Amino acid sequence: MLKAVLLQLGATLLATAIAAFFFGLRGAISAAAGGMACTLPGWIFALRLKVLAKRSGASVAAFVVGELIKVASIVGLLALILVLYPDVHWGALLIGLILALKANLFAFLVKT
Repeated sequence: MLKAVLLQLGATLLATAIAAFFFGLRGAISAAAGGMACTLPGWIFALRLKVLAKRSGASVAAFVVGELIKVASIVGLLALILVLYPDVHWGALLIGLILALKANLFAFLVKT
């Protein structure tokens, strides 16, 4: 799971660089915020699963509850971005968010 989070972080950095090139500083901040809104809850979810697996074994219920909390956290962070940074560039934010979300698909291709 932590491998997927590192790929999300890399995708967020890539999205930030692309947005900075095309949209300037405003776009870079928006792409970084969108990517980190997905990466931070994913990192916390991965750490929680790692702790649960070592302690008592991760159950399906623990996974589902953790995933629900992760999705709610992503939505909450996106709302917080809109409140704290009203000058958000929507295109850049979506690029950062989509690249971070799709980075999980490449986790299966990376050798352990």
